[in-house]
Amino acid sequence: MKGTLERSTSQADVAGEGSSGPETGARKLRRGKVKEVWEISPTELEFVFTDDISVFDKHIPNAIPHKGETLARTSAFWFDLCTKERVNHHFLRLSGPNRMRVKRVEVVANPKSSGKPKRSLFIPLECIARYYVAGSLWDRLQKGKVKPSECGLPSSPAPMYGQKLPEPMFEFTTKLEPVDRVLAEKDALEVGGITKKEVSEIQEMVLKVDRAMQRTIDPRDLLHVDGKKEFGFDEHGKLMVLDTFGTADEDRFWELAAFERGQFHEFSKEFVRQHYKQMGYYEKLQAARAGGQAEPEIPALPPNLVQEVSKLYTTVYERLTGERFHSSGKPA
Repeated sequence: MKGTLERSTSQADVAGEGSSGPETGARKLRRGKVKEVWEISPTELEFVFTDDISVFDKHIPNAIPHKGETLARTSAFWFDLCTKERVNHHFLRLSGPNRMRVKRVEVVANPKSSGKPKRSLFIPLECIARYYVAGSLWDRLQKGKVKPSECGLPSSPAPMYGQKLPEPMFEFTTKLEPVDRVLAEKDALEVGGITKKEVSEIQEMVLKVDRAMQRTIDPRDLLHVDGKKEFGFDEHGKLMVLDTFGTADEDRFWELAAFERGQFHEFSKEFVRQHYKQMGYYEKLQAARAGGQAEPEIPALPPNLVQEVSKLYTTVYERLTGERFHSSGKPA
C-alpha cells in the first residue's frame, strides 16, 4: 500500500488532462514500482496494475506483456475467496482489465504517535507467512542470520531447502521504507502502531486465508510455500486485508509432483531474482547497500526472458484460478 501515499499533483496527474487515468476527474496519488494509485472519492481508490516488474526493491526497465491484467484478476479471485471465508478486506470490484476499486485508508508514517484513530487507517507493515524453507529464509539460514530454532527446526541435521516447517513462521517487515527490513516483534508493534492482540488477530486471518488458498489449489497440484499480506483498519475499526496477495509477485507456489521428486518447480518471479543473482548484480547491490554507496542500476531483462516472464504470469493465473487466460482488452 505504498501507493496510497499522496504527493503533489500536476495537470498530467488528473484523468482527462493528458493522462490514461481511470476516469475524468480522478487524481493520481502515486505511481509505485508496479502500480498506480488513483483517488476516486474520499472513500474509494483505484489501483491500476502496470506491466512493470521489480525485484530487490528495484524497478526493472522492461514491460511484461499481460502482467498487470493477471495481477488484477488473480487478486480479485482471492478477494472473492476472502468474502466466502468471511475475512474482512478492502476490495470492492474490478473496474477494468488491469484495474480494481478498493476502500481508501489513510497512510501515516508513525500511526502510534500520530494520534489517528484506528479507522480507515493503513498499518505500515507486511506480514509474511512461511510454510517451507525457501527464498530469503533459506539465504538467511545459510548465512547464520536466522537460527534453525527460530523456525522450529533442530540444528542437526542442518535444515534443507524445501523442508516443511513444523509450524507456520511469521515475520513482519517494514513497508514505507526504501528497502524493506525484517522487524523484531517489539519493533513491529512500535512501527505498526498495533497491539499484541492485533498481531495475533492478523496471524489468525493470514492462516485462515492461506488454508483456504491451499484447499483451492489442492486439485491443481500446487503447494503454497510462502506469501505476504498487508493490513489496515476499516471505517469501523476492524482489521482488514489490503493491497494484493496470492500472485506471482507476493507469493511462492511449487508444483506438487516435482516437489515429491525432490525438485522445486517455482510458480513465482523467483527465477527473475535468480537471473540477477547469477549475473552478479544482486551481490553488487547488496555490497552497495551495506556500504552506504550509490546502488547500481538494474539491467534490463533480455527479450527471451521477457517472454518467459509473461508466460509465467499467465500460467500462474491459470493454475491458481483454474481458468484459461484470455486478455479482457487493452489495459488502461
